[in-house]
Amino acid sequence: MKESDQIHPTLRIADSEENAVMELLSFMYNGKLTTAEPALLLDILMAADKFEVLSCMRLCSQLLAKLPMTTESALLYLDYPCSISVAAEVHHLIVRAKEFLAKKYKNYTKFEHELMNFPLVGIEAIFSSTDLHVPTEDRIYTFMLKWARARYPELLERRKILSSRLLPLVRFIHMSCQALHKVLTCADADIDHDQVNKLITWLLLHKAYPAQQHGDFAADTTACWQFAERTYTCKPLKIAAFDEPCPQVIAYWDLKREECSRLFQQAQIPSEPLCRPLSGFLVSPRLNLAGLAFVLVATCKMDKLSGLYSFGLSFLVIERPKGSVTIDYEFAARTRASGKFVARFQAKYTFTGCVMVGCNDVFGIPWQSFMADENLFINGVLHLRADCRVLEQQETQT
Repeated sequence: MKESDQIHPTLRIADSEENAVMELLSFMYNGKLTTAEPALLLDILMAADKFEVLSCMRLCSQLLAKLPMTTESALLYLDYPCSISVAAEVHHLIVRAKEFLAKKYKNYTKFEHELMNFPLVGIEAIFSSTDLHVPTEDRIYTFMLKWARARYPELLERRKILSSRLLPLVRFIHMSCQALHKVLTCADADIDHDQVNKLITWLLLHKAYPAQQHGDFAADTTACWQFAERTYTCKPLKIAAFDEPCPQVIAYWDLKREECSRLFQQAQIPSEPLCRPLSGFLVSPRLNLAGLAFVLVATCKMDKLSGLYSFGLSFLVIERPKGSVTIDYEFAARTRASGKFVARFQAKYTFTGCVMVGCNDVFGIPWQSFMADENLFINGVLHLRADCRVLEQQETQT
């Protein structure tokens, strides 16, 4: 303006900038802003950056920092196009927005349908979190495909978004064997199969040979992130199965102390059983034995007479063959003192329907004593073994 010969110079702005520029001009005269709307404050911040009004930039940043974070404002901050200088001013807002979304939507099962309407930046913020509570990592992979197909109908764009933004968020190392096999063998055009197959192979090699791969792994931050385990309500198993001399399955199940602690916390929440099936439980993937399909279920159970809580472990049969199946089963836990698995409960049961059988007090001690037992929790992990073998099987005559 000083260099211009015009007495009344003209300022050209886009229509979308009008409100922000008027607020900026008002600030330049009286040092105040008349709005507390996050979207308009961001626009004013952009205008102040464009016209180099540093004091207004600082004020906008301060006002934005004082506003309560909501889902709408968090998504706005994450998706707002900023220059480099403005990005530095709102960096703390972006960090807060990611933390807010990750914390609010950490219960995946509760918000699964709502998340289908989220933009890409929101999905990235939530699913990059290690604190996400989800049944299995398989569910996240399935959700990513479902969300991308709903949001990006054009194949090439969808394939690009999945490869560069979404699938890197999936912790493939924690997916089930069945799900990984499906990913590796499917012919889905949405996925860059070479990229995904190389990533899965590399991760599995690191898991199988951690000592040999340690140097490369430590230098790769992406690998560290890929290996981080989320909070899974369906905990993976290690299984050994035998056909002879009788059908038998031996399952090894590791539960962290924090996971057991959450069982107790959830057991304190009053609710109708039918309204919250399998809430407050840790569940294993499906096991198969002689036509029976069942899962292991860990619970925190209260004895109605004493009012004391204890650790329970059961089989929940979800499918059975026609007729009856008699099994002999044993629950054991590894102890620090012996370094071996010690039997804690043994029983025999004849299944004629889909039922839950097991023991409500596997260790015979109250919950507080169980949680404090360093002989059971080895480096913070409870190592369980369930041994199940078929004694007799009878088919129903038709």
